[in-house]
Amino acid sequence: MASPLRQKLLHIHLPGIVPYATASRLQESLVSRFLASKPPSNAPTPPPHIITAEFQPVYTCGRREIGTVAPEQQAFLRANGRAHFVEAMRGGQTTFHGPGQLVAYPIIDLRTHKLTPRTYVCLLEKSLIATCARYNISAMTTENTGVWTTPDDKIAAIGVHMRRNITSHGVGLNVETDLWWFERIVACGLEGKRTTSFKREGVEGMTVGV
Repeated sequence: MASPLRQKLLHIHLPGIVPYATASRLQESLVSRFLASKPPSNAPTPPPHIITAEFQPVYTCGRREIGTVAPEQQAFLRANGRAHFVEAMRGGQTTFHGPGQLVAYPIIDLRTHKLTPRTYVCLLEKSLIATCARYNISAMTTENTGVWTTPDDKIAAIGVHMRRNITSHGVGLNVETDLWWFERIVACGLEGKRTTSFKREGVEGMTVGV
């Protein structure tokens, strides 16, 4: 058996444009397998996974906002049935996922891979910045969470959850997302900031296909 530090990362891509709930159920199943392998269990630790997907339009709020979004606001976010609204256990505040955005959810055991929570988030940031660089987009981090092309323009959101060092949720990278959806909210609770995408930054012809 490969040592934990040499386990292959298994990639599960959900083809097409899928409901948020589909990825959420898969993620919960994988997290449960990891938790079931924790001591005192003798079950083997599952290999690390990453789920990638493109969602049907959905607004999600973070765990700090659970139970606080008024019914009237939820109805507004659903946009007459064009979008869903979901309370999620990730960090951060309200954001949008939808067609044209690549969502990636790594499910790994931080302790197995000798990572701290902060180191893990830094790795996510560096991976997003490197992905942008491949398409000649200069991206960076700021004092605010996520990855930005300027101090006011966010191209990728980060919102993670950790339970007994098992990660879930992850990142949303805007490729050709309709940015109108973000104009309806204060994305991630950041007043005066904008959302951008590969397309808005001049990268034409890109899709989320993995």
